[in-house]
Amino acid sequence: MSRRVLVLNGPNLGRLGSREPDVYGSTSYEGLVDACRTLGAELGLDVEVRETNDEGELIRWLHEAADGALPVVLNPGAFTHYSYAMRDAAAQRTAPLIEVHLSNPYAREEFRHTSVVAAVASGTVAGFGIGSYRLALRALAERLAG
Repeated sequence: MSRRVLVLNGPNLGRLGSREPDVYGSTSYEGLVDACRTLGAELGLDVEVRETNDEGELIRWLHEAADGALPVVLNPGAFTHYSYAMRDAAAQRTAPLIEVHLSNPYAREEFRHTSVVAAVASGTVAGFGIGSYRLALRALAERLAG
């Protein structure tokens, strides 16, 4: 039986492949979804990938995860730096939550150096493009098995 995992993506992640490919890579959002589902299946995880530009919707998904003890891979996008409401929802987690970023926020503009989520996450993976999601899913599978 597979363990259900949510991969939650915040604003602008649906624009992957066309949005600043020099920063975020050329893989499309559909490519990200396929990569997460494929690796998830290999790891015995039933991966559901979602994307929203709406802060309230992302918060509702985090509540759903907390209520269902669902592990989460979270790319909050720009919400990373200022959404205390999202941070508070993530803090209610009842299963591992791994923060991911395609780029390395510390190698970018100074406002990106702060994550309000990092302190309530199980861990953070950043700077490896789509590989950040693969690393996060592998870490999650290890943590769930251990």
